Formats: sequence, structure tokens, C-alpha cells
Amino acid sequence: MLFFSNVSQATVVLVYHHVSESTPKSTSISPKQFEKHLQYIKDNGFTVIPLNEMIDSLKAKKPLADKTIVITFDDGYSDILYNGHPLLKKYGFPYTMFINPDSVPNKPGIYLDWQQIKQMSDEGVLIANHGLKHDSLIKVPAGTNADDWLEQKLTELQQSEEIIEQQTGQSWKYFALPYGEYTPIAQQKLADLGYAVVTQQSGPVGDSTDLTAIPRFPASMPYDQLAPLKDKLNSVAFELSQQTQRSSTVVDANNPIDTNVELKVDDFYPTMLACFVAGKGQAEVKWHKDNNGFTMNFDTTFAAGRQRVNCTAPSISKPGRYYWYSKPWFVPNKDGSWYKD
Repeated sequence: MLFFSNVSQATVVLVYHHVSESTPKSTSISPKQFEKHLQYIKDNGFTVIPLNEMIDSLKAKKPLADKTIVITFDDGYSDILYNGHPLLKKYGFPYTMFINPDSVPNKPGIYLDWQQIKQMSDEGVLIANHGLKHDSLIKVPAGTNADDWLEQKLTELQQSEEIIEQQTGQSWKYFALPYGEYTPIAQQKLADLGYAVVTQQSGPVGDSTDLTAIPRFPASMPYDQLAPLKDKLNSVAFELSQQTQRSSTVVDANNPIDTNVELKVDDFYPTMLACFVAGKGQAEVKWHKDNNGFTMNFDTTFAAGRQRVNCTAPSISKPGRYYWYSKPWFVPNKDGSWYKD
């Protein structure tokens, strides 16, 4: 049975890093192309809202307005101020910058200094937490206990929040996961500490989005062209169960791949849903008898590294728009060591 509701509303969060033509392409967008993004957003009925407005709505269980966008930057590079900030001011768009306080004094000219960050803060930029250092929560150094490592990173996260507040007067308790890597245990501990957490897997944000795994669409190269960006900006969010959003992420001998997805069938036909696994092609989708979810079947032999699946289905009530869900998995090397970035 299909029924329509406000589930087919969505806020899309975009993540950028560099706005420059001379920085690594995998994390960069040129100033010219970045302005094309902003102009498209302005001309096509979208509203850019600050991150706190979206998170406050999620916390209050308040429906998100449709076709709203949140703009974020990770790492606090100086070119954000020189090249990105003037364009965002020109278009009147609010944005958030996630920083690692340990990076601020270490590489002047590459990273922003505290004076520059405070200037941006005073001009309305929301400054948030990317961890004290740019360390993954899950990549445990050899000889270190995984639980001890996570506790150390969470302690540093709290230290980072205090430093940001001291330097800027802002303390939102918003955390952008370094490398987008996390586990269900980390999610629960971050929730217990009161953090809203943004990731790096693709997908729009809907009313059911878990505050410990808020998806963001990468918008730097090679994802910076307008054609694919339009599809992302117009995407809508599946209504997913919390269990699905907190399912296992690390895949090794002790943790088989969790390919089960629980969601509400609303405003799309189950037969139209398709899931594509990176490097493996389309997965076979087997729906549960009551249509409250599905299981994906595919070759589960993953190479070490960050892996993912993207599932989409066309909306019935909003022709031309697609529901979108992305699931990340993190696969250690065969010897148990972690892959290098």
C-alpha cells in the first residue's frame, strides 16, 4: 500500500574542502565552478539555511522544509576565506566550517589562523568541530586497544570544542567525522555526549535522519559538475529505521557485511528501487514479505578501504526527483591493519 506524506521533503547538505585551482583535485572546486553552484541554487527555488536550523528541526521532530540546502566546509583551509567566503557573502548564503584546532597554528598559509577564523565567525560563519586532530575514530594504531583509542578521540573532541568556544565564542557540539568513518559504538557514545554528527556518505536529510549519521553530498571534483549536482540537490530522503542507520560499518572476519535495510515504503514503488555497489555493479534486491525493508545480494568480497552502496527510487508525487540512500562500509587489510588514505 502506498500513501503520501511529508516524507518526500528533504534538506541537502553539501560538503566542500578547498575553493582553489591549485590544491588537490579530489578535494577542490575552482572558484568559477563554485559560483556556478551558488548561482544554480539561487535561480532554482532553493533556500540555503544555516546548519543549526536544520539540526534544531531534527531535534524538535519538526518537518524539514523542502528544497532547503546547507553548505559546509571541512578542514579550515585558507582558500575558503580568500575564495569561497566572498562568493558566499555575495549570494547571502550562510555556511558552516568544521575545523581541527591542532591544524590552526601548524601550517600558516595552508590553514586559517585563529584571527581569520574569528573574523569569519564575527561575520556569521558557523564554526564547528572536526576533532582536535584529523584522526579517524576507527583506525586504531598498531598495539592500541580499540576502546581506548575511541575514548582518547572523544576526550580530544571535548577539548577541541572548548578551544573553539574560547577562540570564537561558538559551541554547537556539531561534529564532522574525519574521513567519514564511524561505528555504531561511536555513534552511541557521541549521542551520549550530545553531539550531532555529519558524515561523508551521500544522501539527503529527512525527518527520520539519525542525528549521529547525517549524510552530506560531496560537491568537489569529480562531483562538481552541474548535471549530477542537480540530481543531488533535488533528491528526497527515504524514511529509514534507526537500526538501519546504526548498523555495522566495519567489515572483517568477525563482522560480515550487513546488507539489510529497513524503511517505510512511501511515495515510491518497491519494484523501481535500485542499489549499486561501488565496483560491483547493481545488487539484487529482495524485499521483505511486508515491504518494510529489503536485503541486498551481491559479491561480498571487498578490497580494503572505504566502500559503499547507493540506493535510489523515483518519487511518485514529485516527478523527476529521486529518493537516495547511501551506506558506507570500512574494510581493514587482511592482516587486520588499517588501509592508508
